[in-house]
Formats: sequence, structure tokens, C-alpha cells
Amino acid sequence: MRFLDVRTDFAFKKVFGSEQSKHVLISFLNALIDFGEKQVVDLTIVDPYQIPLLKGMKDSYVDVKAVLSDQTKVIVEMQVLNVEGFEKRVLYNAAKLYSTQLKKSGKYTSLDPIIALTITDFEMFPEFSKAVSYWNLREREVLIQYSNDIELIFAELPKFTKTEEELSSISDKWLYFVKHAGDMEFVPESFTEPQLLEAFDIANTAGLSEEELDIQFKRQDFIAMQQGALEKAAQDGLERGLEQGLEQGREKGLEQGKVETARNMLRDQLPVETICKYTGLAPEMIEQLRQRNEE
Repeated sequence: MRFLDVRTDFAFKKVFGSEQSKHVLISFLNALIDFGEKQVVDLTIVDPYQIPLLKGMKDSYVDVKAVLSDQTKVIVEMQVLNVEGFEKRVLYNAAKLYSTQLKKSGKYTSLDPIIALTITDFEMFPEFSKAVSYWNLREREVLIQYSNDIELIFAELPKFTKTEEELSSISDKWLYFVKHAGDMEFVPESFTEPQLLEAFDIANTAGLSEEELDIQFKRQDFIAMQQGALEKAAQDGLERGLEQGLEQGREKGLEQGKVETARNMLRDQLPVETICKYTGLAPEMIEQLRQRNEE
């Protein structure tokens, strides 16, 4: 038995954004988002999964949009590549969804809350180790909340390091599923929850058409190439930075050598013209060195 790698955009939307995914998505959201005393009991999936076109394959992310029973709007996004400007796009998409609710002559009180849940296959916040983090508008010093109408939630998969034996909650199991489904050959015995079993069933490659299997393979290949390109760019940048640093170090060392030679020549009371000739330093620099020697 083989399962889709849910971290790819195609598989993520098939599992969480298809017509049969409603109860799967409800369980997933209730597990990862702290709704307080209110749990999600119903939702509508906006723009449900369809077999995607492969034109260009430019995107490295996918989102699933849903409207909860209390009209809260949720964006669930999977991002596999740490591309430039990604963190700004998350905020932009949430703000855009919030602002476009207001129709002409509409009232601001009609705006419904927005939750943007973003799962990343890379670390976004190295400042702390927790895998799931919550962000909203608060006063900087006393931390009083201004509004919870736009809430950003991030789940960083690299920070989730629990083994199958260490899974202790439904939240753990969902994160484990998203991170490891593509490497698994059977459903773990501890995964007894109906929605998790349904997610494995949707992700089972045996139930896919040849077209869907081909799309999944091409998406994985595309993402792997993009990851390789980013890693190469990072390595090239590191090497260029090292070369520039060495060159700057050589230039600095040469300059310090010239200054030390000029100081020695000044101590021997050689003419400024002679010191300039052999060191290449400007007369003004020689004069400054002379004054420092006399202090």
C-alpha cells in the first residue's frame, strides 16, 4: 500500500479540499486550531479539488478555503519551498480575503473573521522550537488584543519530530500524517479516528486514476527541482560571500601593511614624497600618521 505525499500541492488539495473531504477538514482544523470552547461542526469547502492543469507548474503552494458555520473564513495553505516574499504573501492573502468581504455601501460590522492556517515544510521562526504558533494584532508592551479578526497560524513540519510511538493527541497524528504519509506503507495501528482513516483512504494511490498518478509524479519532480535550485542558489551565495570576504580581508591586510610601513618610514624621518612613492598612500594620510606618532 502506498500513499500520496500530502506535502505536494496536488495531494494536499485532494485530501483536504475534495468533495469527500468535509469531515476530514473539520477534524484537521479542530486538531490544529484552538477555537476555544467552539469546535467546528460544519463548513463549506470553497472551490473544491479538481484534477489540475500542469501549465508551467509555477506555484509551490496550494490553498484550501472553507467557510465555517459561524461564517468565519479559513484559508489552509501548504508551502513546500521557502521562496522570497512568502511571509508577506500569507499576510496579503489573509488581508485580501478580509477586505474583499465588504461590498459597495456595506458596513464594517459585517466583516467576518479570517483564519489563515499555513503548513510549511521548512522552518519559518528559528527563534522558538514549538511547531504550531498563533499570531494576531496586540499592543506591543501590554499585549492587549486589538482584534482577532485576522489570525495567522503556522505549523512548521521540520519542528515536529515526534515518532509514531510518541504521538499523544489527534493534533500530533494529523501533523504526523501530513509529514510522513508519502513514506508510509500502512496505516499505523494507533490511527483509529474515522477522519484520519478517511484521509488515508483518500491518499491511497490505489484509488487514483492514471492521470492523477501522472500529475502527482510530475508535481513531486517539479518541487524536487525547485528545491535543488534553491539549495544551489544558497550554496552559490555562500561561496560568493566567502570569496568576497577573503578579498576584503586581503585588501584590508594590504592596507594595514602600507600604514605600518609608512609609520616606520616616518620614525626614520624620511621625506613625505618618498613615503608616498613606496607605500602609495596619499600625503594627507601620511600627515595624519605623523600627527598620531607625535601624540
